[in-house]
Amino acid sequence: MAFEEIIAKLPYQHPFLFVDELLEVDENGITGSYTFDPAHDFYKGHFKNNPVTPGVILTETMAQIGVVSFGIYLLSKLSDPLSEIRIALTSSEMDFFIPVFPAEKVIVKSTKEYFRFNKLKCKVEMFNEDGALICRGKIAGMMQI
Repeated sequence: MAFEEIIAKLPYQHPFLFVDELLEVDENGITGSYTFDPAHDFYKGHFKNNPVTPGVILTETMAQIGVVSFGIYLLSKLSDPLSEIRIALTSSEMDFFIPVFPAEKVIVKSTKEYFRFNKLKCKVEMFNEDGALICRGKIAGMMQI
């Protein structure tokens, strides 16, 4: 499945789509990137005069790339690629190390821990363009065709 096809199957749209491109994908993991638009509404109030990307948005970005996009890829190997895929987040555990500012590009790397009984659990990491670790953790979701 082509990267563009995976992105097209994501159940999100602007302004809540946090995937610009997918860089690598195979049976064990996925890597993708996103650049945070300074015009996003959440920057207006988080924080006054010093906008920082909220941790929940960083977690969402990691989930969209590291679990949902990856899950679409894995499920496409098991079913008709035209099937609609439903995905629900089941758990996340995240540690944050440095902030992400408006216009900053991030790279998300996800490694499969397991994919069984329609549940995908991944170790996810987010880096800035300099290679500094922004956050890392584990995210799991249920997938249904």
